[in-house]
Amino acid sequence: MERIRKITQLFVLGFDGTEPDAHILRMIRDFGIGGVILFSRNIRDPQQTAGLIQNLQEVSEIPLLVGIDQEGGRVTRLPEPFTIFPGNHALGLSHSRKLAYAFGRATAEELSAVGINLNFAPVLDVNTNPENPVIGTRAFSGDPEEVADLGCSVIRGLQDYGVIACGKHFPGHGDTTLDSHLDLPAVRHEEERLRRMEMLPFRKAIDCGLSTLMTAHVLYPAFDPERPATLSRRMVQQILREELRFNGVVFSDDLEMKAVEDRWGIERSSVLAISAGLDALLICHDPAKQEKALHAVMDAVEEGEITLERIDESAGRLLDLKRRRLGTPFHMDLKRIETQVGSSAHRDLASTIAGYGR
Repeated sequence: MERIRKITQLFVLGFDGTEPDAHILRMIRDFGIGGVILFSRNIRDPQQTAGLIQNLQEVSEIPLLVGIDQEGGRVTRLPEPFTIFPGNHALGLSHSRKLAYAFGRATAEELSAVGINLNFAPVLDVNTNPENPVIGTRAFSGDPEEVADLGCSVIRGLQDYGVIACGKHFPGHGDTTLDSHLDLPAVRHEEERLRRMEMLPFRKAIDCGLSTLMTAHVLYPAFDPERPATLSRRMVQQILREELRFNGVVFSDDLEMKAVEDRWGIERSSVLAISAGLDALLICHDPAKQEKALHAVMDAVEEGEITLERIDESAGRLLDLKRRRLGTPFHMDLKRIETQVGSSAHRDLASTIAGYGR
């Protein structure tokens, strides 16, 4: 694969509208980006979603990662007739690995029926701070062992039924008082506490076969006093890769979030993230920023700030993930959509889980 295509594989981009626009088609066809992320703005109904994804896949030489944040509860991108699940808090109150696995399976069946092959879930943050404005009920529990057990069950359910799971937000966003969409939070605990509490669910998720992780735009001064996890070589290379022995794909959270963009800008943060060891950069909204980031990384490679070996490592991980997990090309199957999306079994499961949250 030529150098440019290896670099562009490292980008996963968002776009507006329920049909592919000219910009995203150009980024896929002409640049060869690695994937797209869908939001509610892209979804009208299951048939339209499947058609959208089939159109995107047909213009890509290499199969696209098609991701979404379908956590359930507060973060649910897919409207009815997709099954509306109550989310991690209710699963946590159930204390049931069986229900967590069933939720992962049902979610995977509905996502894969319309061509979504990557779920940016489950949240593996530990809910230890009642003033946290962004995690709260998105977490399973304030007990790291409970988070790990239920998180691993959801991961297995997703991945056993054809959807790549992505644990987030490494190494833990649960004990913050700021929302990283708006500002740069910090978790100021000592290393021992971070490893025992915040990082435990991620360590166990890695051991249970998690394919991908997402970093947090959060500062952890005990590990790196200057840069948040997304931009920190210490956090990604030394802690995640060497200490925790994670060999899967590492995604950034959206680089347009103010925690990083307000301090480093989209271009510099993209270069720093790749330099730190990330494999895939999420840039979810602005087409102009997407192009600036892509060209900034290309320039950094040309100038030697990012080595070709660093690009090869990440491109290799992404291509290996696609080979192992994506299977045959997606083609819309209306019968599969009708039988799996919003099935009575899935709705009954959602009702059972919701009962624990009442």
